[in-house]
Amino acid sequence: RDQPTRAPLSVGVDQQQSRMVNPKGIRRGTRFMFARKYKKNGVEPLTTFLRRFKVGDIVDIKGNGAFQKGMPFKIYHGKTGRIFNVTKHAVGIIVNKRVRTRILEKRINVRVEHIRPSKCRQDFLDRVT
Repeated sequence: RDQPTRAPLSVGVDQQQSRMVNPKGIRRGTRFMFARKYKKNGVEPLTTFLRRFKVGDIVDIKGNGAFQKGMPFKIYHGKTGRIFNVTKHAVGIIVNKRVRTRILEKRINVRVEHIRPSKCRQDFLDRVT
């Protein structure tokens, strides 16, 4: 009888704590970036894995959402770089990254599922000749 009664907790507080308002995960904001294209789901073609890469090749980085292993960070998605190292399942790529006023030369390791040969060199040769 002598104990004071407590006010019930607000329902809005519980709901606010349970949902993710401002996610800070490594893959945040990639809902459409790493999504597979329409009618491109399923088994990956063998060409992706059997393609040969050599040191000095120019490649485009495009994260493939079907493969989580060896996926590049989202800042490198859509970037073009030059191969400096080749291993059994992955390649090392030199990519330019803008950090405030500087352009840094970053070296990243990416598996072959997330890269493809770039056509920028061929476009340049077509324009010159």
